Amino acid sequence: MSNKFEYNYTAPTIEERKEIDRIRNQYLPNDKIMNKMERLRYLDNKVKTIPMILSLSLGVIGLLLFGTGLTFFLEWASYWYIGIPFGIIGVVLIVLAYPIYKKVLDKQKSKYSAEIIELSNELLKEE
Repeated sequence: MSNKFEYNYTAPTIEERKEIDRIRNQYLPNDKIMNKMERLRYLDNKVKTIPMILSLSLGVIGLLLFGTGLTFFLEWASYWYIGIPFGIIGVVLIVLAYPIYKKVLDKQKSKYSAEIIELSNELLKEE
């Protein structure tokens, strides 16, 4: 009887390693897998997206209210007293959409500006 030890080892292929890494990254916290450039893009997108969604929603709601008011006023003339307030509220919402966009954008910029500037300075120094 011989005292031989046999061991078979098979390493994952390159494709398997990529797939394993991709699956693993889905379960890690975001700050662990993001590199600096990805984080910078993410923050820039976050700063711009929230005010855009808010102002577009406000503008669309205002436009729908204005259209509803116009319909009440023009098509059903007997309901003009309902159409005028709807139209006025709609116009006010449409007019407020851009100032609200600017205000929320400025707030988002001030909230994330320090981290964005720090990341961009780090990236520029690495080059």
